[in-house]
Amino acid sequence: MNELIQWVIAPCILISLMGSVWFSIKSRRTTDVKAKGISSARMNMCMGAMLIFIAAVQLLLSGESTLRVVIGAIFLVIGVFNLFAGIRNQGYYQRLKEQQRQ
Repeated sequence: MNELIQWVIAPCILISLMGSVWFSIKSRRTTDVKAKGISSARMNMCMGAMLIFIAAVQLLLSGESTLRVVIGAIFLVIGVFNLFAGIRNQGYYQRLKEQQRQ
């Protein structure tokens, strides 16, 4: 069971890491404020997902170690916060972009 979890979660961590790096580079290179905000929001969502997957590894694969559970819980809370902040910010910048088109 642990091997299955590792084979499922490890690619998810790598994909979210690549997305986070991609959107970070994209947000730093653009000059448009709205596009920069959308890219930063997507970077936050990818980073939140990555932290949630890392927390899942810590929580599901730990051998009753208190330190691993505490670290996993901290990563989970930070990951959920990043994910929701990214979703909220993307909605905000999408609405700004839609208002600009009208």
